Amino acid sequence: MYFLKLWIRHSLLLISPFEAWFSFNSSCIICMTEYQRVDLNEASDSKNMAIEDFDSPSAMNSRNGFSKTDGNLERELAGSKRNFWQRRSKMEKYLLAILIVLLLLVLILFIFSVIQEHDTDKKYCTTPACVKTAATILNTLDQSVDPCEDFHRYACGGWMKSNQLPDNQQIFSSYTKLIDDNKRIFRYVLEDESFELKGEAEKKARDFYRSCMNTSRIEKLGAEPLLNLLKKMGGWNISGEFNIKNWDFQKALELNNNYNNAHSLFFWTIMADFKNTTQNILLVNQNKLTLDSRDYYLNKTMDDKTISAYLAYMTKIGALLGGEENAARLQMQDVLEFEMKLAEIMIPKEEKSDHNKLYKKLTISQLQEVAPFINWMHLFNSAFMQVDQEIHSSEPVMVLALDYLKKLSKLVTQYLSNANGQVTIANYLAWILVHSKLSKLSKPFREAKESFIDDVSGAGKRWMFCVSEVEDSVGFALSAMFVREAFPGDSKIMAENMIQGIKESFKDNFPSLKWMDPETQKFAADKVDSIIDAVGYPDFILDPDQVDVAYEGLELNETDYFQNVMNSFHYIRALNWASLDFPSDRTAWGSYLPTFVNAYYGVTANVVALTAAILQPPFYDVSFPKSINFGSIGFFMGHELTHAFDNTGSLYDQYGNLNHWWKNSTVKNFKEQTQCLVEQYSNYEVQGIKVNGQLTLGENIADNGALKASFNAYQNWVARNHAEQPLPGLPFTSNQLFFVAFAQAWCEISTPEKESYFVLTNEHSPDRYRVIGTLSNSKDFAREFKCPLNSKMNPEKKCEVW
Repeated sequence: MYFLKLWIRHSLLLISPFEAWFSFNSSCIICMTEYQRVDLNEASDSKNMAIEDFDSPSAMNSRNGFSKTDGNLERELAGSKRNFWQRRSKMEKYLLAILIVLLLLVLILFIFSVIQEHDTDKKYCTTPACVKTAATILNTLDQSVDPCEDFHRYACGGWMKSNQLPDNQQIFSSYTKLIDDNKRIFRYVLEDESFELKGEAEKKARDFYRSCMNTSRIEKLGAEPLLNLLKKMGGWNISGEFNIKNWDFQKALELNNNYNNAHSLFFWTIMADFKNTTQNILLVNQNKLTLDSRDYYLNKTMDDKTISAYLAYMTKIGALLGGEENAARLQMQDVLEFEMKLAEIMIPKEEKSDHNKLYKKLTISQLQEVAPFINWMHLFNSAFMQVDQEIHSSEPVMVLALDYLKKLSKLVTQYLSNANGQVTIANYLAWILVHSKLSKLSKPFREAKESFIDDVSGAGKRWMFCVSEVEDSVGFALSAMFVREAFPGDSKIMAENMIQGIKESFKDNFPSLKWMDPETQKFAADKVDSIIDAVGYPDFILDPDQVDVAYEGLELNETDYFQNVMNSFHYIRALNWASLDFPSDRTAWGSYLPTFVNAYYGVTANVVALTAAILQPPFYDVSFPKSINFGSIGFFMGHELTHAFDNTGSLYDQYGNLNHWWKNSTVKNFKEQTQCLVEQYSNYEVQGIKVNGQLTLGENIADNGALKASFNAYQNWVARNHAEQPLPGLPFTSNQLFFVAFAQAWCEISTPEKESYFVLTNEHSPDRYRVIGTLSNSKDFAREFKCPLNSKMNPEKKCEVW
């Protein structure tokens, strides 16, 4: 059939329909004439053969099946065959030939019409994109697993078996692979001279990259750049260049804040006021710990595995900077004990989502009263003087950790009351600065840090580290280069349309929420309508002149990497400080760089951001079936949208203001609905550690709401357009493909240590449980995969919020 189809198509491409009919008709007439001539000759030969060969009864019986007595019949038949055509008149012969030709033509046309119908209604999608996608999905599956028992292993088992952790990495996933793939594009646009630069900002990006790759100069400088910074802070006792009599706590703290993006003791910046997002305000909050989670410090001794490794790392760095090892160990142990005390007074992560409880607005003079361990006015003005600004004691400050600051003030004051305590605080401030700058130094320092934290950017991958450095420093210039190279315009348009569809499906679900009163539903719909969609990139990066303006005050060169880092840090900080007197701009991308492989929800801007870097395969492509796009990137879109209504986002109104806009009864019902999720996810376990259902609540709400919103948006798309053809070689309907695509976005392998670290520190549930937890709450999934009630993926009790 395939070759007949090809022959017909080829013929019709060469001749017109009339020519095809006429040629075929003529050829058949010729064939008929030839048949007549051959038939007559064959009849004569048959007669002779019968006389000469078939002279025995047995021969005739065996060859022709006629007995000897049938000879007359045979001769009559032969004569009948010979005389049939001869007895026909010319008109009969002509009409008979026409009839045969017409019958053959009808047969050909019938076959052609069937083929044409088959072409327009194929059973499977066989485009190159569909075939490639089908092969990828098939190789990722483990079909030996029952999808109703463990859908994550069913969807990802094949991928997990066929992949191994790359060198120097603790985790490998579709997400990390995309990061690496995008970094290769960054490398190309930064290294390859054939890529045309547009504007001075892009040249600065390439200069910064070259300075970072200039390892010979970096090795030659060694620790010198960092030691110079330490001298400005008064030196470091561990390296021997320190005099406690000449050391000043206020000055050291201010220099630490001015030179260090990690901060110390506390964090401060400028951002929109949570209760009036049209205005920017000073924000003071508690800072992160070096080990990130309080759980690594609390109730631990120096014999604890993690604590012991951390102390060894601190000691090694002290020795590399010139300290004697034993002395360094003793002093760094004091620093570590101070960090443990900081961990004790910090607000736990799971309590930081209640912004109503945490938000306090004070003046600087009021802040001075409650936390008098430093001169706050002097601290702030030491920064603002660098942008020709000055603030006064009446300046408002938004504080999100007032209890922590009160306890911090007492703790630091206690330490500063004696010489040993002062040395410990001095060493702590110096250590925070040192730790944040080690990756900018020569190889021994980089390797020491990498060996402790198992940094992804190991030896031999300097370029990966350097493209990230460029991204952090001149991100919008790099974004412009990336978008030109890897993000076509139709990708942005289709993604914007998808977000609109998901918004509509999310709103359409409100009337079915029995726990939410109609008035609050109306306000919720208004909030959805007010969400700003930031898709792909901000338009200004397409104009090189505007990108140049964004970085016109930043000085970078090809040779001095450490100084480039410091210049970039100061420039970004200065831009932030200068924004205090300007109104907040909800449409500004701010820190949402298009090069980040991520999606965001900005609570005070009420904005959903999908970057160009994440709108890439395997999560998204314009050529993918819609079931795949909605199941993967559509889920990400729905996830960020649902964050507007999670346990934190629900506290903010449509303008991004912290505002009580829900009825009290609905607030009570919401907490009851979400408690189901807290209990569900708290039962999941990784490496013997229970998932913290309260810490991960916001992300779990977003996951569950996203799956439903995106699936319903896909159903709406099909209703408005057409049902999609299934993919070849796969046993899935399009609806089933949606759930497979969702699950395969979370395929991952990692070390046990990384799994433990993740479950202790991250606000997301582990990837495996993001799949299992979400799908086991989905009635749509259970229906499409026909999972029996009370199977593991279809429990009778299901948690549902949105």
